[in-house]
Amino acid sequence: MNPSPNLFLVGPMGAGKTSIGRRLAQHFALPFVDLDMAIETATGASIALIFELEGEDGFRQRESAALRQFSASDGLVLAGGGGIVLREANRTCLAQRGFVVYLQADVGHQIERLRRDRQRPLLATPDRHQRLQAMASEREPLYRQVADLCIPSRRETLRKASARVAAQIEAVWQRPPVDAPS
Repeated sequence: MNPSPNLFLVGPMGAGKTSIGRRLAQHFALPFVDLDMAIETATGASIALIFELEGEDGFRQRESAALRQFSASDGLVLAGGGGIVLREANRTCLAQRGFVVYLQADVGHQIERLRRDRQRPLLATPDRHQRLQAMASEREPLYRQVADLCIPSRRETLRKASARVAAQIEAVWQRPPVDAPS
């Protein structure tokens, strides 16, 4: 959605949504919300524990509620989890309440970036490559469906990646004017 007061980041795990999102929030002088971290804070439980106790569906319900809550605000950078696009209601919310940037990452990049990560429940499998490929096949069209801007990943430092992403967003994102104080 353009213009929009909110900037939403979507993409697969390991795409840099949280790391780049923090830097984008600084760049645009907006608060940053990592939706997974917000869920952990609100519940007092890790995402892995939520998956264990409530299953993926229970987690997705919490994720949808958190998205509705935070997207009701104006003027924030929000990094959604990799599966945020799986529910149609979430895709609608993302498209209606923010400028959506799809941070792309191929499976090779994901494997490289997530090689030491043992916290993600959907990667608790003997064949991570196969799991990531299956998720990419399902989610890629959904990311593209909601995206106002698609930005491919590159092998570069976080600082360079953040600057490149910020420049691409600045070229197309129209933020509504801030109301002047009365």
